[in-house]
Amino acid sequence: MKRSTPILTGSASRPSHSPLLRKNILVGGILFAISQAASANMGNSPSTYGILPHDIATAQALSLFNSQTSATYYNPAALANDSLSELTTGLFHADHELRAKSLGGTAPLNRNGDIVDNTPSQQILLGLKTDLSDLTTFKHPLYLGFMLGTEKYGQEMLSFSAETSEEGQFLQYDREPLMLSIGFGTKLWRGVNLGAAMRITLHSDADLYTTTDLQGNTSNERLNVAAKPVFRPIVGLNMNVGETFCSSQKCWLDNLDFALAHRAYSNARVQVNAEAEIPGTVTNPGLILAITAYDAFQPAITTLGARYQFGALGVGITGEYQQWSRLTRELQEDTVQDQGNLKFNDIFIPRVGIEYNLTENFTLKTGAAFEESPLENTTSPDVNYLDTDRLVVGLGFSVVAHRLPDHLFMASPVQFDFGYQYHSLAERDFDLSNSSSSTPYETVRASGDVHVFVGSFTMKF
Repeated sequence: MKRSTPILTGSASRPSHSPLLRKNILVGGILFAISQAASANMGNSPSTYGILPHDIATAQALSLFNSQTSATYYNPAALANDSLSELTTGLFHADHELRAKSLGGTAPLNRNGDIVDNTPSQQILLGLKTDLSDLTTFKHPLYLGFMLGTEKYGQEMLSFSAETSEEGQFLQYDREPLMLSIGFGTKLWRGVNLGAAMRITLHSDADLYTTTDLQGNTSNERLNVAAKPVFRPIVGLNMNVGETFCSSQKCWLDNLDFALAHRAYSNARVQVNAEAEIPGTVTNPGLILAITAYDAFQPAITTLGARYQFGALGVGITGEYQQWSRLTRELQEDTVQDQGNLKFNDIFIPRVGIEYNLTENFTLKTGAAFEESPLENTTSPDVNYLDTDRLVVGLGFSVVAHRLPDHLFMASPVQFDFGYQYHSLAERDFDLSNSSSSTPYETVRASGDVHVFVGSFTMKF
């Protein structure tokens, strides 16, 4: 459905003598640097949707207190909330129907319906949590957590795309090829847990040199490709108020927990540097192309939450501050998406989540959040980003089998989780335009619906 017209504003030492030449060099460099492309976006799945069913079902409101392996992303201190080790596998599926309804304009596009993007996101999830205290002499609990998510069930680990768009493209939805985090959590003092983790992203660089003719036939090619991991810190703190302040006797504070976590910003980035010489036409240093593009941006996020357990009912409230203003500066270095003069605002997201233990084995979960759009612009020439406020609601359940029949050969508890999440995107009007004209060619009304389904199976040991 999407028709895009890339406008690349990288540096060039001489004017191009052949559009075909520019295309061949760029495509060649990118194909070697990255695998098949996903649609361009600046969102990432853990903060847009969640990771495991617990995070999806509670709209991330109770993620700060969840001791499963996704704690390495949300709050590594929570790894110490449960002494059992875990091995988790899961499947994630998100269906999008992202729309841009034409309201007319000077030269509206010939659209085939209002849908801009309906490409699903499908991930495989793998997580591990284990106690490393047996490896030390002081026997103090130290929990290691690892969380991995890969797009298209592992087939698009390194996919990357950055593009302009005539029809408009949504800022925060679509696919994130690789999500990876690893961290530690431990008990610091009575009722107080501390944790630290790393979010790992990849920055890729490709250098290409070639000699070519005006028809694009190349020779003497030299290609160098490198991808390096970039580590972004995550820190977290958990406190059970009762255990900390009235540990010698029971009190109402025993059911009250506080949590604080901070995740540093991260992004995926690719740089392509290409040099081409055309004997007798463009000689040393040749035609220089330098392309830099950013994708899957996560703002720095600071989250504070509280949870209280009313018997079988647990209620949690979380406030999340996201620093999107940094993306304004990031895109100034992006040679594909810098045309739009995009501006972003920091936002605050309130979340509320509820858990209810129907029985010892069965727990119901639900949550809701209201997420304001960080995008200030309603016009971004060439790039034409669309983004709206959205209401997020979730629902799910957990089933725990503390003991399975002997013929199933499982000596430890197992847990099955399922989560569903719905996003309702509020309507917002945008003007589509390009840099060749000062007048927008079309006005559209962005809206949409997103349905997310996640299931996971966990073995505890």
